[in-house]
Amino acid sequence: MSASARPFRRILVANRGEIAVRIIRACRDLDIATVAVFSTADRDALHVRLADAAICVGPPAPAGSYLHQRNLLSAAHLAGAEAVHPGYGFLAENADFATAVEQCGLTWIGPAPSSIRTLGDKSGGREAAAAAGVPVLEGGPLPEQSAEAAEFADGIGYPLMLKAAAGGGGRGMRVVRDRAGLRTALQSAAKEAVAAFGNGELIVERLLERPRHIEVQVFGDSFGRAVQLGERDCSIQRRHQKLLEEAPAPRLGADLRRSLGEAALRLAKRVGYANAGTVEFLVDGARFYFLEMNTRIQVEHPVTEAVTGVDLVKLQIVAAAGEPLGLPDGIGTSGHAIECRVNAEDPETFAPSPGTLRRYRPPAGPGVRVDSHCFEGAEMPPHYDSLLAKVVAHGRDRAEAISRMARALREFEVDGIHTTLPLMRRIVESRPFADAELDTGFLERLKRQGEG
Repeated sequence: MSASARPFRRILVANRGEIAVRIIRACRDLDIATVAVFSTADRDALHVRLADAAICVGPPAPAGSYLHQRNLLSAAHLAGAEAVHPGYGFLAENADFATAVEQCGLTWIGPAPSSIRTLGDKSGGREAAAAAGVPVLEGGPLPEQSAEAAEFADGIGYPLMLKAAAGGGGRGMRVVRDRAGLRTALQSAAKEAVAAFGNGELIVERLLERPRHIEVQVFGDSFGRAVQLGERDCSIQRRHQKLLEEAPAPRLGADLRRSLGEAALRLAKRVGYANAGTVEFLVDGARFYFLEMNTRIQVEHPVTEAVTGVDLVKLQIVAAAGEPLGLPDGIGTSGHAIECRVNAEDPETFAPSPGTLRRYRPPAGPGVRVDSHCFEGAEMPPHYDSLLAKVVAHGRDRAEAISRMARALREFEVDGIHTTLPLMRRIVESRPFADAELDTGFLERLKRQGEG
């Protein structure tokens, strides 16, 4: 982890937005030069300004720029990069791109393509988890024929959850309450999955009503060693997309916390996992079930960094260079951390709100960190994810973290576009959140309280 080691001389950052900025700053800490890529819509973006070099890779549409593998590889070759960091989203979990990077003689900063291929598909992930002795929900891949799919679903029992086998971020997911609603749900979920991931395959699982969503951060190196860095609670969501995360998960219980960490580590070791990864679980009372494994750095990684003191992005780079982790088996935590995602969206409808940031004044002060790519006068284009900033508050305990987060959200000023700041303030200042009454139905209950 020493900056003097300088594992690479130059890294291409194959992403945009706040995660590209985050990677560039980690590289600076390690005295590594960076190459940014950008679309014509991002010519004046912060990640372009911060990098040591920048190359345009195409038009605004992601398919012609940030998802265009040949353009990205050409940029890496032209810039003399030795490694590629994909961040999250775009091509971060694309095994074919990871393979192409390695075939070009570059280092892929992430897990091996074989791990991405096995775990990136939900069916493969379920099989690997079951083989590692990790509980999985009843279900599996859906047959392609509708009659066979209906029979398979009937065998599991309703209600059910349909999921895109190759997807994430809530896309291609549908709740099915009975057989009458199955056909329509199958068609719409498959259509959305094809549009988002180019793959219409679906899996189905027994639905848990309002579980907690808990994930465990794991990290492996090329020497076969893996560690877990604690868990995060990601239960507060809208449309199966996370809004707020915190570490450690409150009101979890020592036995369940230990069991979740052990299960995540068993899966990582079973597949010989290297680099950063997150094993996600649904928790129903004292029982838990494997949900999926994300083979990349997570959006919410800063809360784990805050409570462990481990820079996960720097660790990704060092591990990819073939260095051992240099971490103890039992990594302790200190205090409590909360992350709020602030999106360029209408806080009521969640409709995207692109435009110009006429005012952008992020919070600061003790225990507050803001990861963002924004500045006053910046354009928020309509072509990409709506994330503006991640506000992270760290305190000695959960109460202090909540207090600092509430203060930070009140200080945060954005004008020119709609944002989810009003919603995040309401969540953090609510009594149910203070009491840690957390599950995936949290936002729905909070909305009903407001209407009542």
